[in-house]
Amino acid sequence: MFDRDVIVIGGGPAGISAAIEAARAGLSVDILEQRPNLGGAIYRQPIKGVAPIPQSRAALSRSAGLLSALAAFAVGLRHMSVFLGLDGDGLVLFEDRDAGTVRSLRARAVVIAVGALETVNPRPGWQLPGVSTAGGLQVMMKETGRPPRQRVLLAGSGPLLVAVAAQMIRLGNPPVAIVEAGDPFGRIGDGLGLLRFPGLLADALSYLLTVVASRTAWQRGTTLMSIERTGSGLEATLKDRNGTMRTMTADRIGLHDGIRANDFGLHPAAIDMPCAPIVIHAGDCREALGAVAAAADGARAGRRVARLLAAASSSTDEVERQLVRERKAQALLAQLFSPSIPPPLSSLPRDTILCRCEGRTAGDLHSLIGPSDVLSGREVKHNGRFAMGACQGRFCAPHVAALMNELRPGHPPVHAKDLTGQRWPLRPTSISGLTPVASDDIENDQFRKVDANL
Repeated sequence: MFDRDVIVIGGGPAGISAAIEAARAGLSVDILEQRPNLGGAIYRQPIKGVAPIPQSRAALSRSAGLLSALAAFAVGLRHMSVFLGLDGDGLVLFEDRDAGTVRSLRARAVVIAVGALETVNPRPGWQLPGVSTAGGLQVMMKETGRPPRQRVLLAGSGPLLVAVAAQMIRLGNPPVAIVEAGDPFGRIGDGLGLLRFPGLLADALSYLLTVVASRTAWQRGTTLMSIERTGSGLEATLKDRNGTMRTMTADRIGLHDGIRANDFGLHPAAIDMPCAPIVIHAGDCREALGAVAAAADGARAGRRVARLLAAASSSTDEVERQLVRERKAQALLAQLFSPSIPPPLSSLPRDTILCRCEGRTAGDLHSLIGPSDVLSGREVKHNGRFAMGACQGRFCAPHVAALMNELRPGHPPVHAKDLTGQRWPLRPTSISGLTPVASDDIENDQFRKVDANL
């Protein structure tokens, strides 16, 4: 017996699109979403009573279109539900945070659409209070309708920095500066390629004109090397393309060095495995290409599920063409914002934190391995406690693997999955959620047993 034909993990653009296509084919569908509202990070909804922050017409239209299309179908929505994984019998396990317990559902197919992860390169001081991801600041603005307070410095690489800066400006608190490691203006030929993507170009011009009009400094070809807490705030040391060093002080710093697929701990897509549901990855957890591509990829996944379950399904040819187009657009942006000379991880001071959860440093990794060592990622994890904290390696594993490869050239490369592995649960789960009886009931039962013995 199955509880649903399809369970979709994640209520962002990919998950919503997958649910729409599967429901359109006549399949019963539930969406598991860890937030109180649908939309994911890109279409994050404000908390109750808060006006949404200004967004482009295109973004508002895309978000409204997805939610409107979903409302036309009887799709079950399970909010505050955190996906943990699949058990050996093919049950979908999730933590129901409203009920405080772990539940399970059986489905014929599972679409995993858990989005992307923001990448932040390790730097001395990146773990200090007041330092966060730029994407985190953006999500906070979307939820609260307010900009981050005091002096904010945005640094790293990628178009998100300009977008976050423009949104801060529109909410009344411009950043003190944008520090961009790349230089899009120095790549005029690549920039002209944006003419092939009018929607992307319109958004870029809107953000850029907002930044220019506010006279916010946009320091291109400049890298934030380190952060230090001083009496006047967070002091960021900057290095420009000519090697000139200087400092800038802020109260908060938002870092961003790109995005990558959130494939942490996910097993490969499984189509023909016995005793298990069909599993398909969709959106940015399969390939990080942005919101437009995520919605298209979700539609592709939903139609594929319908076809595999022998339900009616439409062609995916148009979706595949859209994915090819979005892939080219993201490749162009990556080229435009590529840092001139990315500093090697091996140049980091030994006391630089690599694993923020466990406080493990670059020096700790240096002491574990050398040019002749052949320790595996798993051995480094167990002996050095890298990737063993609350995030379970989501943020540190790629950097640990990259530094290992730099320190022992000529050896077989180590990958992030060598540290994180592929296993359930995907996220830490509270012990109380795994126990079938609430703690108060346990205590009362113990008292009743004592009374009976007396």
